[in-house]
Amino acid sequence: MLERDFVNSQDFILSLKMEWTQSLYPQVREKFLEIEENKRGDMSVRDVETLISDEADYKFFAFCERHLQKLKYSGAYGLNSFHKERRNSLMNELTEDEFEKSDGFKLPEYYQEIDFHQQPGGVWSDPVGGVIYERGARTTTPMLGSNHKDLHYRFAETLFEDNNARTCNGTIVDLGCGFGKSTRPISELAPNSKIIALDLAEPCLKLGMAEAQKNQNMNIKFKQADARKTGFGDETIDLATSTMLIHEMPKSAIIEMLKETFRILKPGGKAVHLDFWLMRDSFDRFIFEGHSWRNNEPFMRSLFEIDVPNLLSEIGFENININAFREAENINPENCTFWRFPWTHISMSKPKWFR
Repeated sequence: MLERDFVNSQDFILSLKMEWTQSLYPQVREKFLEIEENKRGDMSVRDVETLISDEADYKFFAFCERHLQKLKYSGAYGLNSFHKERRNSLMNELTEDEFEKSDGFKLPEYYQEIDFHQQPGGVWSDPVGGVIYERGARTTTPMLGSNHKDLHYRFAETLFEDNNARTCNGTIVDLGCGFGKSTRPISELAPNSKIIALDLAEPCLKLGMAEAQKNQNMNIKFKQADARKTGFGDETIDLATSTMLIHEMPKSAIIEMLKETFRILKPGGKAVHLDFWLMRDSFDRFIFEGHSWRNNEPFMRSLFEIDVPNLLSEIGFENININAFREAENINPENCTFWRFPWTHISMSKPKWFR
């Protein structure tokens, strides 16, 4: 495959996704907004489904969401084919260094059964799966464009109180670190900390290690481990964090992961997650329940059904705060007119008195 054919095709798919984001989504939402505001507030997700599911605009919206993603990864000029043709040269760019693996580690069945995000074989099954995933992630939030990187830095800044990141010398764990995009900003903001980046997928960890070495993020250690079974000792972690991890786990795994986080945190330690949970109305809930199905993210819908504050409280966390997260300075989650993920900032702490 010629590189220029690949680039032109991916640019074309991105331009279609921009149109889907900016024009088609508002068009679908308009029918919901035509209803009186006080009545919209009483509508359930099923009411919204009845209202718009048979509309041609919605059917076209849903078709485009599913098939633009499929084209991006699996089309004739898709990410999968292009990068697998260049597997050998790409593997030469990855580190040969070994990372730690937790005792008895094995990939969860739920993780292997689904091609998350429609990436063929998932991120774990091919040596260049991490590279393919990284290239695909560049256009996950198309409205951010070149500012996509800012999302992770904006989130990393919220992890530290009173701008004390540079003096932080504690131990931080980044759960589900992927290829390290969420980890590197933490490393740069808190260079004196010890950061352990965990993920299930070896190809992602290999890419993350290579990028960390290139950027001289020397305080990051990568480890292959399940966020439910980290292998850390009790009360050894000062801060636990994750970015876009929770919605990719079934409910039982979410509960296990949160209990494991509570176990490993020191008394007074903090956990902060960036994920998708808070939505402004039943229309957005309907749209993202559909996204869960159309984009091969089946556990997103079950996350929406969890009473997160109650669950965290039952596990033992305190100081629970859940707020909409602004992924860029110019975006207001409450009145945004284009399609965007329902970014949600979830923070909590382990009681200082806990023993």
